[in-house]
Amino acid sequence: MSVKKWLPWTLVALLAIAAFWAWDQYRTDELPDHIASGNGRIEATEIDIATQSGGRLLEVMVREGEFVEPGQLLARVDTQRLQASLTEAQAQVQQARHSEIAAEAMVSQRESEKAASLSVVAQRQTELTSARNRLNRSRALAERGSISTQQLEDHQAAVQAAEAALNAAKAQVASMDAAIAAARAQVVQAQSLIRATEATVERLQVDIEDADLKAPRAGRVQYRVAEPGEVLAPGGRVLNMIDVSDVFMTFYLPTAAAGKVALGTEVRLVLDAAPEVIVPARISFVASEAQFTPKTVETQSERLKLMFRVKASIDPALLKKYARQVKTGLPGVAYVRLDDTREWPTELQMPQVQ
Repeated sequence: MSVKKWLPWTLVALLAIAAFWAWDQYRTDELPDHIASGNGRIEATEIDIATQSGGRLLEVMVREGEFVEPGQLLARVDTQRLQASLTEAQAQVQQARHSEIAAEAMVSQRESEKAASLSVVAQRQTELTSARNRLNRSRALAERGSISTQQLEDHQAAVQAAEAALNAAKAQVASMDAAIAAARAQVVQAQSLIRATEATVERLQVDIEDADLKAPRAGRVQYRVAEPGEVLAPGGRVLNMIDVSDVFMTFYLPTAAAGKVALGTEVRLVLDAAPEVIVPARISFVASEAQFTPKTVETQSERLKLMFRVKASIDPALLKKYARQVKTGLPGVAYVRLDDTREWPTELQMPQVQ
């Protein structure tokens, strides 16, 4: 084809580009003073689906771009090692419970032995009382010469023997008290071991449940970071998804406009991919510190160059209705009405997405 035939088409393309540029400049530069605008891109909250304990990735059930519902199973990690540890911990729980039963039985045995020792103490106390009564009678008889000195000494020795037997019986009771305290300590130790092993069982059960990676909320899968067969460390990423119920556009406004914007202020978003459609949104964040700050801010003109980051969030109800049409990364323009008493300009009064 000759250069002459190409020339008309080239001119048409250049004219179209120039017309679009002029239209875009008109929309941006000729806005009323109560309308501020900023360029931005559609963004959404990102969520990383990662492993809790690590292990070999068995399977991934979803593909990139697929929509998922809350609680939907997304991937599964091998749990053989966790299952073996769980079986071991459950056996330790049973062993600790048997130790508790044995310790409680020992407490009962020591308490029975103490009761028997108390009976011996009572018996020895009776024997001592009887021996002392005989000694008193013997002393009275010895004073009258009715019994021999040998009999009196025998009765004195009997009292001493009874006192020694009583003291021994009391010592046995004290020994039983110490044995009972030791047995009860073994019971407490066994109960502590039961709680510790049961906590280990619960932790392992949670780790096994966490091996099934589920969607925390509705969204769309963006990336598959890992594939089946890979061994992942704790916290290893498997998938990346976006929360389609939290979609927003981040843009920047100069000082004069940012100072007039309040949370909840109405915003209208116009995307480059669909300039004929207006997406309603509201201001959900205004930065407390400026960005793009000059090195020295000494004059009013320099202060006006300060830019504040602003976020406009789209209504979650609207997002739920159009969840499958939400696409992050789309560029567009956010228009903010700084004065609620004044109307939107004509080009921004097109029908909004409902």
